[in-house]
Amino acid sequence: MDSQLDAIYEIAISAGKAIMDRYHGQVQIAEKADNSPVTDADLAANAIIIEGLAALTPNIPVLSEESEHSSWETRQSWERFWLVDPLDGTKEFLRKNGEFTVNIALIEQGKPVMAVVHAPALNKSWLGNGKHAWLVTKAGKENIKTRPATVPTVVGSRSHPSTGLSDFLEKLGEHKMAEVGSSLKFCLVAEGRAQYYPRLGPTMMWDTAAGQCIAESAGAQVLTLEGEVLGYQRENLLNPAFIVSLLR
Repeated sequence: MDSQLDAIYEIAISAGKAIMDRYHGQVQIAEKADNSPVTDADLAANAIIIEGLAALTPNIPVLSEESEHSSWETRQSWERFWLVDPLDGTKEFLRKNGEFTVNIALIEQGKPVMAVVHAPALNKSWLGNGKHAWLVTKAGKENIKTRPATVPTVVGSRSHPSTGLSDFLEKLGEHKMAEVGSSLKFCLVAEGRAQYYPRLGPTMMWDTAAGQCIAESAGAQVLTLEGEVLGYQRENLLNPAFIVSLLR
């Protein structure tokens, strides 16, 4: 792994520690304008990541879920930027099921090219540089790649079921189904433990960029329903529906 990927891994680990410091305590919860929850853990992790990235790459702007969002007029000139979700899966965090992540991705020309997804409660991290992907655990670091299966496993959202999923599954045919929270779904495809992740309901840019980079680095594709690669050089922060699958 290159030094910059190592550096954002360390930033994600620090953010994860801040989240875990609050995980077993009395969590402070507020409601954002879109009625979604935000906790003191989200904000603490965000502060660590923003400070870490500013020190690492002072000339690269950051777009984070928990910071003020730059306008499209400003963002459209960004050739490179960091895309961050300091705590992806806040609902899972509040349910204390461990299925939440820290997401940090570097975007170049609208494409995620380097990323870390860190699951602090699971003591697991996934890293990608666009060409290779790794899983890091207490046991060490290993390369991961997508794998086909005779009976494919489909991962879906634990907290955000989508109406179009049943149609997708019917067309797919025989399959196994697994529900998991946050960007862990991308990582399961990257590890070869799942073969499809159809996301037919709403997500935001910061929910997907890091996971997309991990999945693509491991040999998956992330395409919209129109067959285009999910990209990030656009005005709308809301993603279109997409499907993560093995390369055809």
